Amino acid sequence: MKNKENLKKYLGITLIVFLIFSAVLITLNIIQYRTYNQNSNIAINRIINNIKKNYPEADVNEIIQILSSENENLEDLLKEYGIDINTDTSILQNQNEYNKFMILSVLTLLLLLLAIIFIFIKYNKSQNKKIAEITKYIEEINKGNYALNIQDNSEDELSILKNEPYKITVMLKEQSENSLKDKVQLKKSLEDISHQLKTPLTSITIMLDNLLDNQNMDEDTRNDFLKSIYREITNINFFIQALLKLSKFDANTIKFNSKEEKIKDIIEEAKQNVAMICDLKNIEIEAETLKDNETQEYDSVELIQEEKNSYKTETSVVCDLKWQAEAVTNILKNCVEHSEANSKIHILYGENSMYSEIVIKDNGIGIDKQDLKHIFERFYKGKNSNKDSVGIGLSLAKTIIEKDNGYITVESEIGEGTKFSIRYLK
Repeated sequence: MKNKENLKKYLGITLIVFLIFSAVLITLNIIQYRTYNQNSNIAINRIINNIKKNYPEADVNEIIQILSSENENLEDLLKEYGIDINTDTSILQNQNEYNKFMILSVLTLLLLLLAIIFIFIKYNKSQNKKIAEITKYIEEINKGNYALNIQDNSEDELSILKNEPYKITVMLKEQSENSLKDKVQLKKSLEDISHQLKTPLTSITIMLDNLLDNQNMDEDTRNDFLKSIYREITNINFFIQALLKLSKFDANTIKFNSKEEKIKDIIEEAKQNVAMICDLKNIEIEAETLKDNETQEYDSVELIQEEKNSYKTETSVVCDLKWQAEAVTNILKNCVEHSEANSKIHILYGENSMYSEIVIKDNGIGIDKQDLKHIFERFYKGKNSNKDSVGIGLSLAKTIIEKDNGYITVESEIGEGTKFSIRYLK
């Protein structure tokens, strides 16, 4: 009977009706019994009065005793007067009362039957109505109408069933809205991708046209064009590779091979990855541990000497070396793009009991405060972005770092440079 509130309700009504009619029948039987007794006593009283009148010497007590005794000859005596003790009554008023009470009893039973039938029809109609509502709701859902509030707070079985289309509606509505958002996001992403590719491709096309149209171009100009074409192709390749990697993360198809790796190895691999663009701008990358660092200029975590001593010289982190090197590479590439030629980029790293940390600081142009909260967004390019920036490297770096139980923060001041802090929790 669990979750059958509607059925229990109607069964309760049926039980109440049955009890009422049972009480009526019992009352009728009691009244009938009392009526028979009254009629019998009246008849006996008449007999005694008549005997007393005709036989004054008769003893009343003896007469009553005779009438109250089980007279074995009573049946034969009544038969002499044409009365069958099993089928007839010697008191006509009792016969009339019997017929009246029989009719009342039959009518009471008929009313009971009609009441039960009415309750059953009412219950069945209620169930059919709910089933029809559920059917209608499902039809509306099939038509794509998800703006239905069909939640029912009762606890009977059909109400619970009625709530299921509501859950389906909410789920389909969310899926529909998410699908629409995905389409809008896909459209925006395609526009961003198109824009990112259009500019370098246009430049390449123009330079190639110049090279083809001007066969007598001087060697220096030709070399400059070729270098520019190579740079644009390199940027396009980086952009496409970054997009492919991000799409794999979105599809959750990348499996990290996490194990304990030295942070120094991650940094060295990242430095090698940006060595070529560093050479073009004559930028030097210096790396040292937080424990060995004696200057206050790069004290990223605002350490006092005791806290600095808590850092270990040998630092490691449980991660995928290849992917974490990719993340650090993207951050270094961003720092190189925003640094002046002939400058330095500083990397500090360390490990304590709570986390491992990598701090990367450049002395570039800095990031506007309004852009800081957006720099990890895909395709975002701030006010001070380099013309070669594709707005995807930092987004990829953040995704990779978070996959290995880390997080990244950024601080920047215009004209003073930018500082990236990466922490991998133990």
